[in-house]
Amino acid sequence: MIGTEIHKFACSLWHLNRSITGDGVRQTLSIIKEVLPDLSIVEVPTGTSVFDWTIPKEWKVNDAYIVTPSGTKICSFKENNLHLVGYSIPIHKKLSLNELQDNLYSLSDQPTAIPYITSYYKARWGFCISQQQRDSLLEGEYEVFIDSELFDGSLTYGELFIKGKSQSEIFISTYVCHPSMANNELSGPAVTTFIAKWLLSKANNRFSYRFVFIPETIGSIAYLSRNKDYLKSKVIAGFNVTCIGDNRDYSYLPSRNSETISDAVSKHVLKHIYPTYKSYKWADRGSDERQYCSPGIDLPIASIMRTKYGKYDEYHTSLDNLISVVTPEGLDGGYNVLKRAIEVLEKNTYPKVNVFCEPQLGKRGLYPTLSTKSCKSEVRLMMDLITWSDGTKSMLDIAEICDVPVWELYPIAMKLAEHNLLTLYDYPVSS
Repeated sequence: MIGTEIHKFACSLWHLNRSITGDGVRQTLSIIKEVLPDLSIVEVPTGTSVFDWTIPKEWKVNDAYIVTPSGTKICSFKENNLHLVGYSIPIHKKLSLNELQDNLYSLSDQPTAIPYITSYYKARWGFCISQQQRDSLLEGEYEVFIDSELFDGSLTYGELFIKGKSQSEIFISTYVCHPSMANNELSGPAVTTFIAKWLLSKANNRFSYRFVFIPETIGSIAYLSRNKDYLKSKVIAGFNVTCIGDNRDYSYLPSRNSETISDAVSKHVLKHIYPTYKSYKWADRGSDERQYCSPGIDLPIASIMRTKYGKYDEYHTSLDNLISVVTPEGLDGGYNVLKRAIEVLEKNTYPKVNVFCEPQLGKRGLYPTLSTKSCKSEVRLMMDLITWSDGTKSMLDIAEICDVPVWELYPIAMKLAEHNLLTLYDYPVSS
């Protein structure tokens, strides 16, 4: 099961302190590069203008913790990197419990969880703590220590290009900017890494593929600011990959257009793999699809997920782990549904029948000599494929008309093509 291998890979990334900049991102990309040696790593300097944004200072953390009045160290960054508010400024001081409370963050409705809190664009410091531990704090003097640095550095992202027979590209994006959370972070880059590995193992891909591993929001904005025109001219389909590792649900979020080939493929695959999948609207957006589908960009990017971000209780907390939330089985399902979607894009040709009227199947050995219920349905599907193969409808179009998974048509189409009854074209053709 590929999910076991992906889960092991995610475990190797778990401990790294990822943020929108910094060594955690570089280390993550370096480990991904061990699997994908051709991954390019790109640095965008602090202060660079990227559309309406500016690349921020780089953030580095050496250590952070609180010492209680009894001398006990709590909220240690080295024990759990979620304890420190992302982008906290350095501080070392003593203060009362009442003063400390203003800089503590917890969740009263999830008393054992450490929340995930960030402050990228406003200077502040803070610690995240479970409500249970927060309620146990006693009056007295507390020492807070944050050894962090904010300096002119860069934002880092990774890019991999896999050349296919066509210059048209499938674009796949995932983000590498969250610390130790499983479904909302590691499932995306882990599954994406193994999808890229699979595509690299295939000869003669029909399309070219471009993968990016970026910090969410600022990373996609930075990438688009450099590559917008190229992407708009080359990308015909794509997916934003996130929250694809739990074993509870399957979900789909459309592109802003909602009628791209990415949308059609996503809905078709999910309908036939998991008919009760959750279908969301563009109003439910929240990840990098916001940038890829924004006005003036309008790339055909949809999202296939397991349980969507914000729709599971452990989201953005320490409870989003690699034990009870993201599992090998969940990752296996996420990998296979994304792989299936890519296969649909690869094989979505336009069949055109090469004979007038119905072909004589029997003389070609394509008609069963023994009539059974199952063989009748197989012949019916073959004849349905033939009747709709006028060169103007894709395999996906025909599968939708016939209400069958498109992958059931692949072997039939290949068999008919071998007997020169069909020709499979990359683009629509007239009769």
